[in-house]
Amino acid sequence: MERLGRYQILGEIGRGAMGVVYKAADPMLNRTVAIKTISMTADPEERADYEKRFYQEAKAAGGLSHPNIVTIYDIGHAGELVYMAMEYIGGVELRTLLAGERLDPGVALDIAAQVADGLAYAHSRGIIHRDIKPANIMVVREGPAKIMDFGIARMRQSDVKTQTGFLLGSPKYMAPEQLLGKPIDHRCDLFALGVLLYEMAVGASPFSGADITQLMYQIVNAAPPPPTVVNPRLPPLLDRVVARALAKDPDARYRDARELAADLRACRAALAHPTAPPAPGADEDATDTLALQPVVADDAAETQTLPLQAVRPDPGPRLRISQRFDSAEATRRLATLTGSEQVVDAFAKTMRLLRPGGTAQDARPETAVDTTRRRAAAPPARERGARGTLALVASVIIAAAIAVFIALA
Repeated sequence: MERLGRYQILGEIGRGAMGVVYKAADPMLNRTVAIKTISMTADPEERADYEKRFYQEAKAAGGLSHPNIVTIYDIGHAGELVYMAMEYIGGVELRTLLAGERLDPGVALDIAAQVADGLAYAHSRGIIHRDIKPANIMVVREGPAKIMDFGIARMRQSDVKTQTGFLLGSPKYMAPEQLLGKPIDHRCDLFALGVLLYEMAVGASPFSGADITQLMYQIVNAAPPPPTVVNPRLPPLLDRVVARALAKDPDARYRDARELAADLRACRAALAHPTAPPAPGADEDATDTLALQPVVADDAAETQTLPLQAVRPDPGPRLRISQRFDSAEATRRLATLTGSEQVVDAFAKTMRLLRPGGTAQDARPETAVDTTRRRAAAPPARERGARGTLALVASVIIAAAIAVFIALA
């Protein structure tokens, strides 16, 4: 094929489920374009349906003008083909960039935020893409990411019917309500973007299965592991963003793509300026600086991580002082070495009265015989003088401590 309408075909870009995409030149406006074609089926009814959906794509996407959405220039009909001329992007499909590997976390968050911006613009004009996937995202080197192929985009008031049992979209990226045949709205695109974000950041799909039945069951019922479990380089806030985007209940997801884009950029900022984890026992209110909406899951409680607590060492067994221990007598003996017997005697007499079973006999005045015996046992005064003052203070402190133990026993 050399020409298609007024366009000169320069080469083939790729093939999809509904047709071929060519690189072409527009001689009238002197610019390079991409031409998407669709072959009409031989069945008259199917042909009419395909053609109607194709023109619907042109009508929906042609009214969108946004840096993150491919611009539509023209539509036409040539023989058995209908075609659409659109902006030619010198980039690479996200599908090629992934190729089974995860992207740099910063790049993944940047792409996801730009896709969310484009979806927010389309949704505000009543258009749902319904087929967000890596093959429909074009990434320009050092430029923006752009959403392509609104081929199954749908106006909310559209009366176009689909074939019985025919799923519009790629099952791997479809929301649970799409798979279950329930009414859908713009939030199905947010679920698909959540799947795409998970693939970019983790390097694997959040849902998988040996066949389409198992895959659909996983999407409807299973919750994937948090991204940071697989890739610790990711900011912890991303776990909450992904969990909310992939919520089974549409009401638990983000309200709109603009809100999702804001949180993705907050994650990007957290990645660029990570904060150190709090020390054990620190105020847990300071560990989260982003006010994200809580994640609400169907029939399942949200898993929360409790703050770390300081670990206190085991003090070991507590030992009591023997009841036979006479603290006053022990203190008096210490005092005789320092010459402070009189102070200690007065303190000890008081403590005898406080102990269980104490009597007035315990507090009797010291007799002359007692004094003589005590002084005979004391060392000469010349040995006591140098240590008198310091030992007095020490003996009083020791006596007070012993008294506390006895009172608590």
